[in-house]
Amino acid sequence: MSNASSLTEFYLFQFVNMQELQLLHFWIFLGIYLAALLGNGLIITTIVFMVVSYVQIFRAVLRIPSEQGRHKAFSTCLPHLAVVSLFISTAMFAYLKPPSISSPVLDLVVTVLYSVVPPALNPLMYSMRNQDLKDALWKLIQWTQFH
Repeated sequence: MSNASSLTEFYLFQFVNMQELQLLHFWIFLGIYLAALLGNGLIITTIVFMVVSYVQIFRAVLRIPSEQGRHKAFSTCLPHLAVVSLFISTAMFAYLKPPSISSPVLDLVVTVLYSVVPPALNPLMYSMRNQDLKDALWKLIQWTQFH
């Protein structure tokens, strides 16, 4: 008899009565279930809060009377929404994908997409509001197309 099985028998020895063992299993599984429920509830609450927040932002932007003001507000909000969407969608794919399509290369690409790309895009996204930087980037793109 191995040590592991004798240790298990020792721990379960006190639960000779089957009803006590069933109650123990009930309380353990209830604790696990409640922990999972709490975690999922927090995730769902966070996602609902984000969706409601973006709906409120878009409603406020659409109430701006001038076309130029709406354009400026959307040019600020939409890149941020794109980065948040990239982060959430790739993170969900990473953790919810079926194991049958798992591969080390795919795992690496998805991990980079949700952990490296969004933080790297933030400075670029906020600096693109600077007209001088936009002009320099546009010149660089045109130069690379013709050379």
